Amino acid sequence: MADATLVAQPRNDIGKGHAGRVRRDGLVPAVVYGLGTDTLSVSVPSRELVHILAGAAGANTLITLKVDGTDHLALARQIQKHPVKGTVLHVDFIRVRADQEIQADVPVHLIGEAEGVKNGGVLEQSLFTISIEARPADIPNTLEVDISALGIGDAVHVSDLVVPRGVNLNHEPEEMVAQVAAPRVAEEETPAEGEAVEGEGAAEGAAGAAPAAEGESSGEG
Repeated sequence: MADATLVAQPRNDIGKGHAGRVRRDGLVPAVVYGLGTDTLSVSVPSRELVHILAGAAGANTLITLKVDGTDHLALARQIQKHPVKGTVLHVDFIRVRADQEIQADVPVHLIGEAEGVKNGGVLEQSLFTISIEARPADIPNTLEVDISALGIGDAVHVSDLVVPRGVNLNHEPEEMVAQVAAPRVAEEETPAEGEAVEGEGAAEGAAGAAPAAEGESSGEG
């Protein structure tokens, strides 16, 4: 797994006003917590943080935060973004230990074109991320699944995934990752048994009413 370094500045002031000033200076307000130590309020360079989060490992990038000469090994969690602009507003960094397993969500990438899709089937992906536990350095950037051999009706399950050594999956083995479903064919609507087709009942009723009308007329005569 890739790693990176960020130089963080301590923050003594808190509140919306202070956070706004920090952002205008090109920084992102953040906190650092975990491993039973005190929570630190810091700010990190926005441009460098965005560059890290846009990398292959994304939020699973192992980051060394340098705060007042002390290094904190951490992962970015609880990333708050502006709902319209998409800019990062605040980040929680959780401290980790290199020799201790942690939980992480890893994206699933399907590679290849399934044979079943070539024959008209529909590819359906059920899991887009996989929850794993591993030491920080063992967390993979992605989990790739080759679906080339899947025919119509075939599926890939969690038990079929090939994961690196030291990585444990937090899913049931039978949980489905992706499948190739049969093509959906529109079924023609057919009338139920004994149900008249539209128009036929009306015609038959009209034809059957005519003799009764004639009988009524002759009776009156």
